[in-house]
Amino acid sequence: MNPTAPDTTRRVVVVAKESLADDVVALTLASVDGSPLPAPEPGAHVDLTLPGAHGGGGHAEGGVLERQYSLCGAPDARTWTVAVLREPAGRGGSAWVHDTLAVGHELTARGPRNHFVFDAGSPAVLVAGGIGITPLLPMIAAAEAAGTDWVLHYAGASRARMAFADELAAKHPGRVVLHVADEGGRADLDALLGDPAAFPAGAQVYCCGPARLMAGVEDAVRAWPRGSLHLERFEPKDAAADPDADVAFEVELELSGTTVAVPADRTILECVEDAGVLVLSSCREGTCGTCETPIVSGEADHRDSVLTPDEQAENRTMMLCVSRAAAGCPRLVLEL
Repeated sequence: MNPTAPDTTRRVVVVAKESLADDVVALTLASVDGSPLPAPEPGAHVDLTLPGAHGGGGHAEGGVLERQYSLCGAPDARTWTVAVLREPAGRGGSAWVHDTLAVGHELTARGPRNHFVFDAGSPAVLVAGGIGITPLLPMIAAAEAAGTDWVLHYAGASRARMAFADELAAKHPGRVVLHVADEGGRADLDALLGDPAAFPAGAQVYCCGPARLMAGVEDAVRAWPRGSLHLERFEPKDAAADPDADVAFEVELELSGTTVAVPADRTILECVEDAGVLVLSSCREGTCGTCETPIVSGEADHRDSVLTPDEQAENRTMMLCVSRAAAGCPRLVLEL
């Protein structure tokens, strides 16, 4: 087994738990067997299985919930660090982490997996909202190590809820701009990002945070060269497709020699699982990338929140939990 493969599953133990900000805790995870955990790339996340967590939706069975958390620790650490925001309207995982999970508890982890890849050789404009700061921390470390120009705009409702904010501002004066709403510091995204000429040539924008912030950033960078914006979403983006227009189609599984019918009201993932074919999955809403599968032939209607528009246009892979065959494509052939 390749210990760095994105589908690798391992047992980890909580070796530290600390409060970072109001309703935000950090977990430090170590391998149960004492071996070093693989160093993740900046932007990577892991799937954690949370026994005892309850919630509706997502992948929750028998009181077990699997959730994705960005890795935000030092790149040379033998451990992993994640930060967890308490979400009162969530599926129960964050409440279980805050209220029940303790040092010494063991968890199952899968990954790391990375769909938020950072180019340390290009100038970086980093935009974070709330807990969205977590995947950007390793990017800052990578940019610093490479001597790359970077700036961080970090927005939050209040300073007390912005993990790492004061630490980052003190450590990187001139590079970190805090936009604290209750201090009158709301971010004007159009003013900050609207003119690409205000940034070094080749600059890339990396954004993670609430849907409203990310939509604002997408609008603000419309004048930037295509491919300049990179997003990491916590929740699925609004789908443009009309579910009432969905039709049935077939999926041929090239490796297993099976063809399955996908009705209009079911997903590819559900039908493939019913056929007895193993597909790793987690969020089941198109945000984590776990069920990404290569397309051999046919055109997909991409409804995920992971692939960039360019990647979707290339039509090389698809997320089986939400994406379907495109209109007029009666059969997809997948590498399964």
